[in-house]
Amino acid sequence: MKMRYHSTRGGADRISAAEAIAKGLSADGGLYVPETLPRLTGDAIAELLKMSYSERAAYIISLFLEGFSNQELSGYAGNAYGCGTFSSESAAPLHQLDANTHFLELWHGPTCAFKDMALQIMPYLLSASLKKTNEKREACILVATSGDTGKAALEGFRGVAGTRIMVFYPKDGVSEVQKLQMVTQEGDNVSVMAVEGNFDDAQAGVKALFSDDALSAELSSGGFFLSSANSINWGRLVPQIAYYVSAYCDLLNSGSIPPDGKINFCVPTGNFGNILSAWYAERMGIPVNKFICASNRNDVLTQFFSTGAYDRNRPFYTTISPSMDILVSSNLERLLFEISGKDSGAVSAYMTALSAVGRYEVSGVVKDELDRVFTGSCCSEEETMLTIADTFTDSSYLIDTHTAVAYKALQKYRIISGDDTPSVVVSTASPFKFCESVLNALGHDAAEAGAELIDTLSSVTGTPVPAPLRGIGRSEPRFTESVPVHGMKNAVRAFLNN
Repeated sequence: MKMRYHSTRGGADRISAAEAIAKGLSADGGLYVPETLPRLTGDAIAELLKMSYSERAAYIISLFLEGFSNQELSGYAGNAYGCGTFSSESAAPLHQLDANTHFLELWHGPTCAFKDMALQIMPYLLSASLKKTNEKREACILVATSGDTGKAALEGFRGVAGTRIMVFYPKDGVSEVQKLQMVTQEGDNVSVMAVEGNFDDAQAGVKALFSDDALSAELSSGGFFLSSANSINWGRLVPQIAYYVSAYCDLLNSGSIPPDGKINFCVPTGNFGNILSAWYAERMGIPVNKFICASNRNDVLTQFFSTGAYDRNRPFYTTISPSMDILVSSNLERLLFEISGKDSGAVSAYMTALSAVGRYEVSGVVKDELDRVFTGSCCSEEETMLTIADTFTDSSYLIDTHTAVAYKALQKYRIISGDDTPSVVVSTASPFKFCESVLNALGHDAAEAGAELIDTLSSVTGTPVPAPLRGIGRSEPRFTESVPVHGMKNAVRAFLNN
């Protein structure tokens, strides 16, 4: 049976993988999901154990992308994860902290954040999808970012034929290093714009542009169509499944877990795409005991997993883990669709309620299934800082603010549950992207400007600066403008007419 894709909100279309990647978002506002999920047999896992990271990624992606040859995907994965693109040969190495705790380091790519794991291969997938669907128009890729997706997408799509990319970020909602990475981006087909608001405002603005039929018609007449590099696009999400499968294989290879031994994944979570990818890996056959969804002070997901009610009617906090400063977690829609028995009517009702009143509550059956594999935990700014300091003092291991949120969430979970299952903390960014907060956590006054703190953090901790961040402060900003949310449409027009 062919692998087809359809909308979480019940649209009648059953489309190919290439069409789902090219479109990004369904016309009904829903997210594309595969009709069926592939399963990993014991023989398949045995073969995966022998493979390199790029080979594992190509194999996992191939299970979802019918119409793409093995040769194509092997080439894309080899280019994305090999050729010196990542500072670690394994692309996504595991760091063992103690017998039962490993950190999955996803920040060895060209922008020092986990988004590289998907956005180094996604441009190949999108370009191929455009050819396979006979799309003659140029793709205008719109991205809302809470910090890391923006730079990773800009870097991935820089100079890619047939594409232009525009990134919107919250004006005061990213770290200084994250901002510098974006506003100094090189490339003729890129643009960056600050939004006067928070990430949810930027994300809502981008979604509104996708559902604007008049704008779509206008752009089409000019030879453009809108696509996405956010995790609402299946082409962004499916490469992330690969690193969860790979982590399990690495644990088996190292003898850290027995065959068929279960593990926990603890993931710092904002838009829910990263932890959702882990859940897909479990559904494919990776034995997972519990998914620990870690939140910062913006604890909407913690409350959801506790009560079954999703309520964004709460204060929005700007924190030291800005990539998690989100109150509307878009990819939760995909999870709800799957565990509700693919009930698109229920999902549509949830999303309508969220848009109208900012709140919905899932059924008891759905809540029971959530409780089976998920738990939520949050931590304060003070707890985040102490976790950074304690981890460095006790283990000489330097982590960023988002990874600290996840590690603290795991520690809390272990105390409450008594669960000693071997656990993987997903480390999503280099600590050098959040120098000021990390230095403050270590008891050092961060007096210099953002970029200058990179060398200070290296000196204080004896940790080498990642190559992509060396000298970033010497680059001149190219993009300095900001717009209100209602000005995003005109900003897109101006970019495409330039």
